[in-house]
Amino acid sequence: MAARLDVALPEVVELGALTVRDLDPLLAEEIGVWEQRFAWDFRPSADLLRRFVQIQSLYGYALISRTSVIGYAYYVCEGRKGLIGDFYVRREFATPAHEMMLLGATVQGLMLVSGMRRIESQLMLLRAPLNQPFPFSRHLTRHDRYFMEVNREAAIALPAKTPAVRVKLLPWTERYQEEIAHLVSAAYRGHVDSEINDQYRTIPGARHFLTNIVKYPGCGNFSQHASVIAVDDNTGRVCGVCLASLVSAHSGHITQLCILPALRQARLGYELLRQSLLRLVEAGCTSVSLTVTCSNVDAIRLYESVGFRTLNTFPALVWEGF
Repeated sequence: MAARLDVALPEVVELGALTVRDLDPLLAEEIGVWEQRFAWDFRPSADLLRRFVQIQSLYGYALISRTSVIGYAYYVCEGRKGLIGDFYVRREFATPAHEMMLLGATVQGLMLVSGMRRIESQLMLLRAPLNQPFPFSRHLTRHDRYFMEVNREAAIALPAKTPAVRVKLLPWTERYQEEIAHLVSAAYRGHVDSEINDQYRTIPGARHFLTNIVKYPGCGNFSQHASVIAVDDNTGRVCGVCLASLVSAHSGHITQLCILPALRQARLGYELLRQSLLRLVEAGCTSVSLTVTCSNVDAIRLYESVGFRTLNTFPALVWEGF
């Protein structure tokens, strides 16, 4: 009996050893999970993963049980930082032991990359309890985050509120991208989210962050129409921004809301958010989501005031000092 159980234990393999056909059943299930839990169309991301597998350029690990792929995690490296881009174990096999086996292999693999100093991850599909011990905890910092959602009816019922500062609210244009990078860096200086994503700490990092949002589908398809910029009437400078994307035909996502620190009590965040929500509804969205760090109580208070409700909690994990 013991020998038969040993045969069924999952095995960790590198993603480079797998084919698209090997991964397809797992990706098909994951597409359904993203739709069910987050109203998110994961098909474009799955297609991109398939292309990388075909050219053997997807790096990470998979769990194999007998001959089936039951979980995978891929990562990308940016200089001395590694990013765990996706992490999923199939429902039938998603025990804490299996998830930690896969996560431990992925983190260890990144730690062994020459020059690696930091690993970031936001594990939205993790099913293990939040009190679950994580691999390499000696090097780990953890911040739990909420996934929140508001419906169309609540969004369109929001009253307009004039900000306590004279601004123009304009749709996204590329000419403001450099100023917005400076805004992001200033808004997140000393903020908890800069501990989760170190791109917020510098202007070059903020530039890279914005490029990823605007040009790549990781947070959905960027919506110029629903992304709103606040420009100070007196100085002509950008003082706030709300960026939005479409994550399915009927669902939007707020990817970024930030305001200059000196204007955080000026009702500007509320009006930027309201304008983005209305524009997403105009684009056909029946719901809009966002994520926020649990300790960011001021932001949570704003989101709840416009009708957002928490649907899920997930961990953002950072490993350093290894």
